[in-house]
Amino acid sequence: METVVVSLGGSVLIPGENDSDYLLALAKEVRALCKDRQVFLVCGGGKVARYYITQGREMGAPVPQLDEMGIMVTRINARLLQLALGDAAIEGIPTTPQEAKKMAKPGHVVVMGGTVPGHTTDAVSAMLAEETKAARIVNATSVDAAFTADPRKHPEAKRLKHISFQELYDLVNKGAHGAGPSDVFDRLGADIAMSNRIPIYIVNGRNLKELRLAIEGKEVQGTYVGD
Repeated sequence: METVVVSLGGSVLIPGENDSDYLLALAKEVRALCKDRQVFLVCGGGKVARYYITQGREMGAPVPQLDEMGIMVTRINARLLQLALGDAAIEGIPTTPQEAKKMAKPGHVVVMGGTVPGHTTDAVSAMLAEETKAARIVNATSVDAAFTADPRKHPEAKRLKHISFQELYDLVNKGAHGAGPSDVFDRLGADIAMSNRIPIYIVNGRNLKELRLAIEGKEVQGTYVGD
């Protein structure tokens, strides 16, 4: 049975737009998909995490403590998704990729958030994919593909259909990241995926048809990262 790790951005899970309806619809899709494959879901923190991080930063809190607040939010988001999944979700929220792997069982879904300061949930997803020898990573984000720049800020940005591992790494390798970064994928995660040759699908997480195709390993309208 193949394994798939899905990195669900907080901006996808809880943007404040019919979130409960989306979570229930997402859960329905995942319940069907986990019958034939082992699915792990890693939840991001989104704007709620960034809010707390911003407030803490303005008060002068150090980055590790800001990260800790962000991690707490990711785990709350993970718990919310567990509620939507019902009995398809394995009880408990693992705090390491190793713990997540041990909790897995056929027909059920492991849901988790962040792990330790300094690691984004994209990086956690890549670490989990490495640990479980996953067939692929699905990055469910708030845009429908990878672009040469943020299309919301740069209208001239070019859409990328198929890129190599190295091209993804070069795209996100823009210097040090602080707490609460928001990029198409995490630099450390891209490096882990490249080292282990784990394909990445980048899709709009709110487009459930695209998300389903990515989890199944089929062609998507988004971006495929691999050889």
